[in-house]
Amino acid sequence: RYEPTWGSLDSRPLPTWFDEAKFGVFIHWGVFSVPSFGSEWFWWYWQKEKREPYVKFMDTNYPPGFSYEDFGPLFTAEFFDANQWADILKASGAKYVVLTSKHHEGFTLWGSKYSWNWNAVDVGPKRDLVAELATSVRNRTDLHFGLYHSLFEWFNPLFLEDASNAFKTRKFPTSKSLPELYEIVTKYQPEIIWSDGDGNAPDTYWNSTGFLAWLYNDSPVRDTVVTNDRWGAGSICAHGGFYTCSDRYNPGHLLPRKWENCMTIDRSSWGYRRDARLPDYLAIEDLVKQLAETVSCGGNLLMNIGPTHDGRIAVVFEERLRQVGAWLKVNGEAIYGTKPWRAQNDTVTSGVWYTFSPEEGKVNAIFLNWPVSGILELGEPRAKLGETKVKLAGYKELLKWVALGEKGMVIALPQLTPQQLPCQWGWTLQLTDVN
Repeated sequence: RYEPTWGSLDSRPLPTWFDEAKFGVFIHWGVFSVPSFGSEWFWWYWQKEKREPYVKFMDTNYPPGFSYEDFGPLFTAEFFDANQWADILKASGAKYVVLTSKHHEGFTLWGSKYSWNWNAVDVGPKRDLVAELATSVRNRTDLHFGLYHSLFEWFNPLFLEDASNAFKTRKFPTSKSLPELYEIVTKYQPEIIWSDGDGNAPDTYWNSTGFLAWLYNDSPVRDTVVTNDRWGAGSICAHGGFYTCSDRYNPGHLLPRKWENCMTIDRSSWGYRRDARLPDYLAIEDLVKQLAETVSCGGNLLMNIGPTHDGRIAVVFEERLRQVGAWLKVNGEAIYGTKPWRAQNDTVTSGVWYTFSPEEGKVNAIFLNWPVSGILELGEPRAKLGETKVKLAGYKELLKWVALGEKGMVIALPQLTPQQLPCQWGWTLQLTDVN
């Protein structure tokens, strides 16, 4: 059994499914999807920081005295079809999904008995959105279902009172945050608890170690659940399950502990923005690059989309997810279930990232640029004459190569028209029997 101490909790081995999965989809959805302007931090920027674009947006478009709470009934979800979402998630090639069950605004997407009249069953959709998505994901896909949960809430009076007492009182976690965590675990049995938003309070204020000890010892998901590292001030990148370290974290080198790169397709927001322009969205080439870099350095990629207030996954997000799925159909062997190789990227040719498939003993070289010459030089793999085989994922015939001894090898790529290429963005060479 795990003790409620970081020493004990940090010793728990991460369930193996998480490292093998490599790729997940993050979904930021909530009342912030109604103004859908600027950022999911809309309430804070408008009311607390009084940032000019937000104040102006409200003054121009809403009557005087309109409060953030008034957005609640406008969060309607009339087009939300959980089966359709599940089918898009499946098509993306993702192996897990993490939904924001509650963001810093405090609005819960399930009918929490600890969030009276500020939840999706009492206000707005009048539906349990968490239950609907959980059911569809489990019935229609093989994805692991996970939930994001914010510990703190910007404007909750109990939290503000505790904060003014320098967190010597604990009214908020005992009456709101912790009961919600127990509630979602018991009710929905998520296999990921993605915690966030410590409000600058220490983990002792949140009783994070007590909750995690229950989660790992006695909860219905004790054997399969994974957690992140956001459990109080100072715990990020230091304690918990896998490390996230910061948003859009991509170190470019191996880390001693399992980590995750959570990032957004929209460069500047996690929630949906009506004011986003096309260049604000990462192109599929950018996403393939992020995936290759992240996995080669031992991380998982958690790619975020923000649905609309009426429950649609915007077409641009759907397209990106389906493009990643198409790429993974061809190159998935270089991603799923792989381990980091001795080298993460190539020393001679830039834009080449390596992974290792232990079962087949294959080295995978993912290259992001197709060389004009048709010749690809790799400085890291040492080829063995008469033994090494080189294959292009999605192409039948073996490729010709020349060994350069200590300097690596040169590979002749097949001469293909754009239509004949196995995929359009980033390709995988599978090398067997290399030193």
